[in-house]
Formats: sequence, C-alpha cells, structure tokens
Amino acid sequence: MNGIVFRPDRDLDLIGVGRLCIDLNANEINRPMEETRTFTKYVGGSPANITIAASRLGLRGGFIGRVADDAFGRFITGYLRAEGIDASRVVTDRPGSVTGLSFTEIKSPTDCSILMYRDHVADLNLEPGDMDEAYIRRAKAVMISGTALAKSPSREAVFRVIELARKHGAVLLFDIDYRPYSWASRDEIYTYCRLAAGQCDVILGGREEFDMLEETGGAGAEDFATAKQWFAHRAKLVVVKHGGDGSIAFESGGGVYRAGVFPAQVVKTFGAGDSFAGAFIYGLMQGWAVERCLEYGSASASIVVSSHSCSDAMPAKSQIDEIIRKHKPSQLSREGTHP
Repeated sequence: MNGIVFRPDRDLDLIGVGRLCIDLNANEINRPMEETRTFTKYVGGSPANITIAASRLGLRGGFIGRVADDAFGRFITGYLRAEGIDASRVVTDRPGSVTGLSFTEIKSPTDCSILMYRDHVADLNLEPGDMDEAYIRRAKAVMISGTALAKSPSREAVFRVIELARKHGAVLLFDIDYRPYSWASRDEIYTYCRLAAGQCDVILGGREEFDMLEETGGAGAEDFATAKQWFAHRAKLVVVKHGGDGSIAFESGGGVYRAGVFPAQVVKTFGAGDSFAGAFIYGLMQGWAVERCLEYGSASASIVVSSHSCSDAMPAKSQIDEIIRKHKPSQLSREGTHP
C-alpha cells in the first residue's frame, strides 16, 4: 500500500489538464539546430505525455484542454482518441490561436535542447468554463502541470479544476513542469505554482523545479526539507527527480525511498520525466508500495530516453516488466524514515 486512496466508484482513472502541443524532433541527431533540416512530428506537452503513458499501461484516461482549429489540432485529438483517451473535453479554440510547437535539438545524448513557440497558443486559452463538473466527478485522479499556470485564462481554469477535484474527492497530482519561456517572472512561478502545489496530494518535480517554489530553498536545497514543507500543506507523497542520479520519494507517514536509473542506450534526455510520471501514477493506482512505483517509473524512463520520440515511445507493461526482469538488482533502496 502507498497511502493514496482512489475512489473506486469512478469510470475514469486519470484526467489530464492543460498543455497539448506538437513535438518536432530532429531527425539529424548529433547536429546543432541550425544544421538540422528534417523533423518528425509527435504529440507533445507534459500532461498529454503523462496521460498517454498511463493509458498505454491500461488506465482509463481523459483530457481537458484546447487545441487550435488547424491540422495540428486535429492530429492531436485524433491521436488521443486512437490511444483510447477520452478527448470529448478537448475544445477547438476560437480562430486566431495556434497549436504550440516544440522543436528539439539532439546534439548528443546529454546535450539536448528545446525551442518552443508559445505565442498565441490555444492551450493557454483554456477557461474556467471548460471545467465540466460532471466530468471531473467521474475521475479517480486529476493531473495538472505548471505550464498551464503561466498565463490567464488557463491559470484560472487550473484553480477551478483544483476546486472541483477537491469537492468531489479526486486525487490531485501536480507535475511542476517548469518551462522558463512561458513565464513573465520568477515571482509569478513562485506564487502560482506554490498555490497549486499546496492543494495537491502528490507532487512531482526535479530538484531545480522545487528550488523555485521554496521559501528558503535555492540551488541545492535539501530533499528532506522540501518534503517537510509540502507535508505542511496537503501533500501525502513528494517525489524529487534528480535526472541521471535517480529519484527519491517521501511519504507523509515517514517512508523514504530511492530509485536509481536503469541501463539505456540514451538518444535524448527529454521525455524521461513524463514517462516516469505516467508509470509511477499507474503503480499508485494499482495500490503498489512506493518503492515499486519508483521502480516502474525508472524502468519506463529508460525506455523513452532510448527512443527518438516521447509520446510514441511510451511503453507497454510487457516492455517495462522485461527491463525490470533484466536489471532489477541494486536499482532501489529503502532509506527508512524522514524526521
């Protein structure tokens, strides 16, 4: 058991909320962007990727978001439906908006960057009125992310979905998903992401992301202090990701668990966090112990970083199980309890 209780009387396991975009991943890897000529198109956006990852593992997913009235928007909604994700609450936005684009540069397995086009994007036009209360009432869990908090009216829509999820007993999951080009200032990040995180049951983020949300944090803030800070709000589980150094999870009841990384032929670094989160959430919903959820997330991440894509590479259970079977020894440790 992991201490997170999901309502059994719901027909949707997970509803993702927020960013839907297009990833255009460089085909000519080991080159800078200026020398790259061709790209392959995939569905992108952290909440979308997480929802796709969870759906591939068997969860019943839905999504609330907006796409532009263009070919890219139609590609996204068609992809979600093909994955078995309910896209009935994905709204086609008013004329004038565009679908966000993310161009990825893959210079080497450890030197990757993303060039994002986020002006006038449809996903940030998400409105509080798009938050259908009857729909949210059907969910065991709702996933929100920091990108949707960067601008209004999407920001207000996120706080509306938080209110409705709390009202109807859905577990709230928050992926910090910090994207520097989306925000006007660090003060805004601190204010709005803190307000959202303080209402959530499970918080996931990288060490640097948590640093931006903490009163006395800053670079190198200590993970135990981070967990303690969020347990003073509503959090029951805090997961701090450290990239190639693995991850550490803290339960409000005192448990501390650490996971390493699984061997991989790394192609690119992006997508690892989304695949980790999708598999971790899947484990939580199966009632697994936190250490097993971490293991599943780490194994899933190793598969996605070995692929050119993010959304297309989200693995099936059989793939994750095989990775764990081959490499399980020494991946995990239980560290006792935190103060």
